[in-house]
Amino acid sequence: MDPSLQGGWRCVFDREVPLELRYQETRDGPQDVGTLEAIKVKVLALGSDNDPEALRIELSSETDLFFHYTHTVDEAGFRIMQEQQKLMVEFEDYTKVLTRMLNSCIKEPNTHLAIFVLQEDGPSRLDFIKNMEYKFVELLTCDFTRSSEDLVRQHIAYRYNAMKSRLALMQARLSDVNSLVKLKNPSLLLQIRRGSNANGHASSAHLRK
Repeated sequence: MDPSLQGGWRCVFDREVPLELRYQETRDGPQDVGTLEAIKVKVLALGSDNDPEALRIELSSETDLFFHYTHTVDEAGFRIMQEQQKLMVEFEDYTKVLTRMLNSCIKEPNTHLAIFVLQEDGPSRLDFIKNMEYKFVELLTCDFTRSSEDLVRQHIAYRYNAMKSRLALMQARLSDVNSLVKLKNPSLLLQIRRGSNANGHASSAHLRK
């Protein structure tokens, strides 16, 4: 089972989003120059749409299996965010607002920016910023914490097993196609194999140069 769904959580958003990653030693210190990376973002909800109990955002990376951060907030925690950031949105609409912002970062990356600031001595944060041409407006900030080693291991094991299952399905499908072509058109199968072998030899020769 996906570790993200344990405890009754349900996934409402699961896409790769272009995030600018920046590193910062302290919250008020200077930030390093950022790098744009495709980060897998999951938004999970606990409770019903009309009466949510809590919301969680998970950030992970396909290039770094140990990159895993979470933002979890219930209604009380959201009230604090609401007061600090002067947010107009209510807690029951928080999920919709987040997914809309994330989709905007995918569809309109020039005007909607998501910057993930990683800090050495405290919580990291995700800043949603809108480029208004004449100025940048900060729409929302979410604090994140690095996931525990145990949780990271659970996610790595789940992703490994899921990939292994997909590979097994692909191999089974390839075997079925191979058998079908062999039955219907054996000469075509020979051509395919010769082509594959030729490409393999060409790649090996290129690597040896």
